[in-house]
Amino acid sequence: MKRIIQTLLFIVLAAQFSMAQPPKWLDKSKRAVFSVVTYGNDGQMLKSGNGFFVTESGVGVSDYELFRGASKAEIITSDGKKMPIESILGANELYDVIKFKVAITEKKVQALPIATQAPAVDAKVFMLPYSTQKEMAFKSGTIKEVAPIETKYHYYTLNLSVTDKQLSSPVTNTEGQVIGLIQPSSGADADKVCYAVGVNFIMAQQLSPLNLNSSSMKSIGIRKGLPENEEEALIFLFIASSQLSEEDYLMMLNDFIAQYPKNAEGYSRRAILRAYTATSKADYQLAADDFAKALSLATNKGDVNYALAKQMYQYALSSPEVVYEPWGLEQAMNEVNKAIQIEPLGIYLQLAGDIAFAQRDYATSFDFYNKVNNTEMASSTSFFNAAKAKELQGGQPEEIIALLDSAIARSRQPIGEDEAPYLLERAQQYMNAGNYRMAVVDYDSYFTAAAGNVNDVFYYLREQAALNARQYQRALDDIAMAIQMNPSEVAYKIEQAVINLRVGRYDEAVSQLKEVIKMNPEDGEAYRLLGICQVQLKDVSGACASFAKAKELGDEFVDELIKKHCN
Repeated sequence: MKRIIQTLLFIVLAAQFSMAQPPKWLDKSKRAVFSVVTYGNDGQMLKSGNGFFVTESGVGVSDYELFRGASKAEIITSDGKKMPIESILGANELYDVIKFKVAITEKKVQALPIATQAPAVDAKVFMLPYSTQKEMAFKSGTIKEVAPIETKYHYYTLNLSVTDKQLSSPVTNTEGQVIGLIQPSSGADADKVCYAVGVNFIMAQQLSPLNLNSSSMKSIGIRKGLPENEEEALIFLFIASSQLSEEDYLMMLNDFIAQYPKNAEGYSRRAILRAYTATSKADYQLAADDFAKALSLATNKGDVNYALAKQMYQYALSSPEVVYEPWGLEQAMNEVNKAIQIEPLGIYLQLAGDIAFAQRDYATSFDFYNKVNNTEMASSTSFFNAAKAKELQGGQPEEIIALLDSAIARSRQPIGEDEAPYLLERAQQYMNAGNYRMAVVDYDSYFTAAAGNVNDVFYYLREQAALNARQYQRALDDIAMAIQMNPSEVAYKIEQAVINLRVGRYDEAVSQLKEVIKMNPEDGEAYRLLGICQVQLKDVSGACASFAKAKELGDEFVDELIKKHCN
């Protein structure tokens, strides 16, 4: 009997001993678990918690709340190595999970293999907490419940108690394959059960152009990684370019090139950024090298030629302190012509017109703008550019007006402040063509489009049109407004006197001219006009004295008046 009892006791103790033995894979797996520390903008520690590697290349997972408000983070391995977290790869605020990339200090790290199948209810599981001790104090339990997340992922309730310090630790099956990430317990059974979100759900979290601007992403200051889909990554780059600092955007471009080394767009975008931030010849050379690499990879080389031409054009216009000889307007024209030879797209032709305009080759510039006007890119701007080139080329007012008509016809109606200058330009061309009444109409339309936000020069110009159109009262009203806005401008007061002289209001003209002479006693024109008014008022002696003073001051037009009235 005693022997039987001893045998039974041996069996029980052996069973307990075998149950207490750690799994064979544990010693290796514990190196995949790490501590996470996050920091704020001031460099002070925000929070600390746990996480674990899921790939040998340094992809890790943890809980999202650790990273809220963080501008920097690092992990500390079980053997004390510190490694910075370089980018966020995905997150889900609702389920409090996050995926990130660690800048690992070795070729590869120990990672937990991911289970391909969800364990069944009652299956045994292990929780592996972070530990710097040689012996790892793992915990074991069973699956109490499996619930679905988004139909194909899982959320687990575990017969397992955990402490706050063990949150975000991995849960594995008996083969050492990770199935989930520990989350807090709650309710009456908090001391008996805990929860775990399936690791496959965490791995499915991806950054995309749509969630880059989400509040959950904006709350994290750590730079964001690229989507795994190449097309989405390109869109992601476009959005990030207007949101990231130049330094962070360059890092993202470097990541894109490393991830998609055969995509020309990455090199082209990096070239543009490098040129924009260049402070030395070496910087411009790096940009040029990137453009050359983009050209070697591009399927549509015309787009790269165009991007390079545009960069050269902008460089030439910026009057840079750093002289980089390979870039200039001539080289820009050569590059854009290469693009046009591949396909004469409107955007290429537009740039060629701009470059020729900058070179003051207005005939060539007009030809390119005119070609744009025969493409689907024809717009109010392209017709206006053509009109300016034609004007500087010496074209006839009627030709210029026809182009401006097209520019105005393609503008948004009613015309607003952005397109209002087209009306001002056409008004001036009507003046050049001698069509003064149409000039007045365009000045009126400009006033409406500009919502009345005009200056004294506008009133002077409209007065000139009204005067030539023999709309004298309008002319007087406008010149009075010009004087009111700029009372120190002598030319306006002279113009006012000229109008009054034209309509026979000689006394008013005399008064205004005497005011001009008081403001500027050396104004010969004012004396000549005063003399003409005095002639009309039958004051010949006074007129001759005024003419003599005008001659003394060098007026070029007074001699005929002296000959006619004073001899």
